[in-house]
Amino acid sequence: MMKEFLLLSGKNLARRKLRSWLTMIGIIISIGIIFILVSLSLGLESAIQEQFRQLGTDKFFIEPKGLIGGPGTGGAVRLSPEDVEAIERVSGVHQVTYWTIASAEVTFAGRNRYVGVASLDLETVDVYYETGFVKPEQGRLLEKGDSNRVMIGSQYADVAFIGRAVEVGDKIEIQDRDFTVRGVLKSVGNPIDDRTIYMSVGDFQTTFPDIGDRVDSIVVQVDEGEDLQIVAERVEKKLQSHRNVDEDTQDFIIRTPEELLATFGSILNILTGFLLGVAAISLLVGGIGITNTMYTSVLERTKEIGVMKAVGATNKTVMMIFTLESGLLGLLGGLVGVLIGIAVGKGIEYLAVVQFGIAYLQVATPAYLVIGCLVFSFFIGALSGAWPSWRATKIKPVEALRYE
Repeated sequence: MMKEFLLLSGKNLARRKLRSWLTMIGIIISIGIIFILVSLSLGLESAIQEQFRQLGTDKFFIEPKGLIGGPGTGGAVRLSPEDVEAIERVSGVHQVTYWTIASAEVTFAGRNRYVGVASLDLETVDVYYETGFVKPEQGRLLEKGDSNRVMIGSQYADVAFIGRAVEVGDKIEIQDRDFTVRGVLKSVGNPIDDRTIYMSVGDFQTTFPDIGDRVDSIVVQVDEGEDLQIVAERVEKKLQSHRNVDEDTQDFIIRTPEELLATFGSILNILTGFLLGVAAISLLVGGIGITNTMYTSVLERTKEIGVMKAVGATNKTVMMIFTLESGLLGLLGGLVGVLIGIAVGKGIEYLAVVQFGIAYLQVATPAYLVIGCLVFSFFIGALSGAWPSWRATKIKPVEALRYE
C-alpha cells in the first residue's frame, strides 16, 4: 500500500514540475546552508582536535594577561626570564622553554614584507618542537649553537609572497641584518604562522634591542607520570609568590590543553549556532512555501479527492497521500541541498587551502550528517503539508464532485 502511495505522490509532483521546483527552492537553500555549516564545523573541530592530540598531555602554556592580539602584541604586563627560572624550580616540572615575537621588516630579492619574527631558546627548544607546531619541509630545524640562522614559514616558498621562492641556504635580510635560511617549515594552516620567521634568543635580542628580555609565552613540560593539572596549580602558586600577586591581582594566564580545546569549542559553537539561526529562517520560508503549494494543490484537486472518497478512500488514505507529497517535496529539496552543500563546501575548502593557506578549514561529510539532513528535510516537508492534508480529509464527496 505504501508503495502505491509513493508512486501516486511522485506522479502528482511530476505533473507540476515547475511549481515543485519553485516550492523546493527554500528547502534547497536552507538545507544547503545547514549542511555547509555543520560539515565545515565538524571538519574544523576534527583538525583542531588533531593539533591538540599532537601537542600531547604533558605540556601547558603561560601568557601575560591583556594580550588582545595574542603573543607579540605587547601589553602592560610582561613575563621575563626570571619567571622562567622560578617555574623550573617547581616540583613536577621537567623542562621549560619560551618565546618572544616582534614585528620586523624582511627584505629578499628587492622586495619588503613586514612579518612576525619569533625567538626560541635553543637550549630547551625541543620542548617547543614536540608540540608539533613547526616541522621542516626543507632543510632542518634550528639547533643549539646556531647563530645568524633562521627557519622560515611555508609561504616564503611561494614566489608571489616575497619576489621569488626562498630556499635553504639563501640569505634573507631582517631589520638590516643578514641571516642564512636553515629550514623552510611545513604549512601550519594559519597564514600568520606560515609567514613567521624563527631565530635564536641571542640573535633576537641583538636584532631587537628595544624589546629587552620580554617573554611572550612559556611552555611547561611536566615530568612523566605527573598530573598536569596539579603541576599547573603548583606553577600558578609559585608565580603568584614570585610576582607578588594573588588570585584577585594575578597578571598571567595558565592554559592547559583541555582549556584551550574547550575555548575553541565554545567559540565554534557560538558561531555555528548564529549561522544556523539564519539558516532556520530560510527553512521556515521553505516550509511556508510547501504549505502554500499543498494548500493550492488541495483546492485544484477537489474533484479528484471527491472521486477517491466516492470509490472508498478513507480520510487516512487521503491524508497519507498529501502528507507523502509534501514530504517528498522536502526530501527532494534536501537531496539537492546536500549535493549543493558538498560542492560549495569543497569549493570553500579548496579556496581556503590554495588561495589563503588555511589548512584548518576542512569539510567533513560523515554518513550520519547526509542521512540526518535528508530525514530532517522529509520531516519538515511532511510537517509543512500536515494542515493542507488535514483540509483535504474534510472535503465531502458529494460537494467535491460538483466542484468546478
